[in-house]
Amino acid sequence: MTAARLLIIGPQGSGKGTQGVRIAEALGIPAISTGDVFRANVAGGTPLGLKVKAIIEAGDLVPDELTSEIVRDRLTQDDAGVGFLLDGYPRNLGQVGDLDTFLDARDQPLTAVIELAVPREESIRRLSLRAAEQGRSDDNAESIAKRLSIYESETAPILDVYRERGIVDEVDGVGSLDDVYARIVAALDARGIAASDASASSAPSV
Repeated sequence: MTAARLLIIGPQGSGKGTQGVRIAEALGIPAISTGDVFRANVAGGTPLGLKVKAIIEAGDLVPDELTSEIVRDRLTQDDAGVGFLLDGYPRNLGQVGDLDTFLDARDQPLTAVIELAVPREESIRRLSLRAAEQGRSDDNAESIAKRLSIYESETAPILDVYRERGIVDEVDGVGSLDDVYARIVAALDARGIAASDASASSAPSV
């Protein structure tokens, strides 16, 4: 059976966070979200967390070097030894290089990249609906379009790198959560990455 060292990628509103957690639970591996790792380090007062906190409080973006350092630290923890699913990292070509260097040194390359393909208009519709439901006035059409443009210019190009390696599985991200989940499971199964029946049946129906 192929080791599950995965990356899930897609535009905002693609549902990658929800699907990533569900897939990781079914496979018995940790879902590693950059945002969650940042918050855990800040809350825990770790040396890396203190660096992140100072940068965020200054209103600056966390630089690639520090982001990569925090992800490397998380990937060395015991639960990631059997595999992992990355969500939100790498975000750009520079971070791809950092991740390659780390994984190559451990002889643990990524085994699959799940691309959730969602049309721009569908992402905007979902994000607008979520903003309305959560009363997030800052999540307006302009800010949503800006975030999607950043994804398209900075993050989407990393898919070309992984396509050259033959590890990208493009999955239609439009449909019910269960339908999209089933498509991801089928794509991974074709690569020899399969969840046990017990794990799959216990995956949360979200």
